[in-house]
Amino acid sequence: METTAVHKTLVKSLGISVATVALALMAYGASAQEKAAPAKKPAAAASACKGLEETACTGKSEECQWIAPKKGKQKAYCRSKPKTAKKSK
Repeated sequence: METTAVHKTLVKSLGISVATVALALMAYGASAQEKAAPAKKPAAAASACKGLEETACTGKSEECQWIAPKKGKQKAYCRSKPKTAKKSK
């Protein structure tokens, strides 16, 4: 088979087309593997006990509790009491 200028051009064009299609398929496959971003949860409301002094914290004894450090350089702070889970029967 004789190679002519037309034949060489046709083979080059076909090779470029095949390479382009292969790259497009790889790009599509890579984009199909990306995970969708999970929905963010709304931020929890700020605690009514946060930042209170000891006297104010102990005054709200139903909602808050005063946490004293056991040892080390930790500071005492006020936090809201943990909520009790309802027991199912």
